[in-house]
Amino acid sequence: MHKSQTGPDTAQRGLKILLTAAVCLALVACAVPHKPAEVATPAHLTPATPSTRDLVKLPPPKGKVTVAVYGFRDQTGQYKPAPDSSFSTSVTQGASSMLVKALKDSGWFTPVERESLQELLTERRIVRALDGSQGEAAPNIQIPALMPASILIDGGIVAYESNVRTGGLGARFLGVGLSTQYRMDQVTVSLRSVDIRSGRVLQAVSTTKTIFSYEVRPSVYKFVNFKDLLEIEGGVTSNEPTQLCVKEAIEAAVIHLTVQGLKDRNWLLRDENDWNSPLIQAYLQEGNTYAINVADLPAGGAAAMEAAPATSSDSFSNP
Repeated sequence: MHKSQTGPDTAQRGLKILLTAAVCLALVACAVPHKPAEVATPAHLTPATPSTRDLVKLPPPKGKVTVAVYGFRDQTGQYKPAPDSSFSTSVTQGASSMLVKALKDSGWFTPVERESLQELLTERRIVRALDGSQGEAAPNIQIPALMPASILIDGGIVAYESNVRTGGLGARFLGVGLSTQYRMDQVTVSLRSVDIRSGRVLQAVSTTKTIFSYEVRPSVYKFVNFKDLLEIEGGVTSNEPTQLCVKEAIEAAVIHLTVQGLKDRNWLLRDENDWNSPLIQAYLQEGNTYAINVADLPAGGAAAMEAAPATSSDSFSNP
């Protein structure tokens, strides 16, 4: 007969089993999805971007410009890569709403409804149909005329490039390591203003915003004993929201469009001394930097520019 072994080896193996079970339970508890704390917070306004702060700080105009926006479409044709749905687009389809809000927040423009013009006209016809069907003592219903626009704002999201730049870095020492990876995408927005009386394009701007994503992943891969291996992995990923990047690109385009219109005297400042404000000069300098350097022009280019006629000084600002 063999006697059961109850020596120190058996106790040690039992202790290892209990310790392994405890570690497994702890890892399972960490892996079980919990309700994120952000879900419990109430809804709030969309976060402001650096361009939003510049947009609302623009000096006041002499008179607001009435503008119409018929649409601001996604012209990229890009879809999210697998494993996402092939029918899900990479950028938002509601960019026209962002543009209308940016124009209104600037304090320079008065947007009029054109995207849902058919619905607006239907409601006006309903109101006219009610006129005369009320009692004799009821007052007549007066509907004012629709406000015409002097400027048409058009454009769209013209490009979305993914994986413009990717990279990473990692290190491991004695089984303990840390690695990081990043990826850069970019979205490009084009915006132009058109004189509805002549169809002449007054200003045209294009802005690009980088979308930055990164991942940090620590890990432990180490033998805690001759035959016992400990392996722990974690990770944190941060992705810039694409819709906020599109919003910032649109707001920057509206600011550049406004500054270019001031430069061409298409609209005017309430106080001409505001032309020297740091905000306007900063965006004006950025536009001048983007322009072609006169020294790089072919022979006769600078003379041709100096001999070019001055731009029209027609102002579209409402008094």
